[in-house]
Amino acid sequence: MTTNADASQVTPRRRAPAGAAVLREDVTEAIRAAVFEELAAVGYARMSIEGIARRAGVGKTAVYRRWRSKLHLVLDLVSAVAVQGLPAPDTGSLEGDLRLLYEVTSRALRHPVAGQIIPDLQAEAARNPDIAEAMQKALREGQQSVASGIVAAAAERGEIREGIDTELALDVISGPLYWRAVVVREPKLPKGYLPSLARATAAALKAL
Repeated sequence: MTTNADASQVTPRRRAPAGAAVLREDVTEAIRAAVFEELAAVGYARMSIEGIARRAGVGKTAVYRRWRSKLHLVLDLVSAVAVQGLPAPDTGSLEGDLRLLYEVTSRALRHPVAGQIIPDLQAEAARNPDIAEAMQKALREGQQSVASGIVAAAAERGEIREGIDTELALDVISGPLYWRAVVVREPKLPKGYLPSLARATAAALKAL
């Protein structure tokens, strides 16, 4: 028999709020991976929540619990690229920093999935301002931050003059690789291309 004193010692169980759902991280990651695969396979226009769910091995409800639509899903993933950013090179020389940046960026841009997704999303960006804004953030801001750091470090070492036009410097640094990866889209870079590009870019920055 439980007395009133005993009852007062009992801690009542907490119940989860009605409708609350725990979003499993492994499911979320599976959906993200499925989005990249679906984008590469069919493109944004033909991509569907059903196709994403099928690739991820989950129900459509699991996708909709996390994102309202395929647009919000893609915008979230593209924006996450900008947040992750690129590693800031610190080799001690302008040419060395540029070469390391080009090696990392080239691997990312020339990944088979990225090679298919980026041009497709750029085409969608021309029609959809939300995607355009997300692409601008993902492809420009992260690169701009790293490039600005390279320029600042080179100026501090005396390799380039202080106060050069950072916007122009970003164009000089980033333009060639994006041209190769997104426009030319050659399956393989010419031998010695990245070291030569780093050397030529360093010379161009010193001339600004």
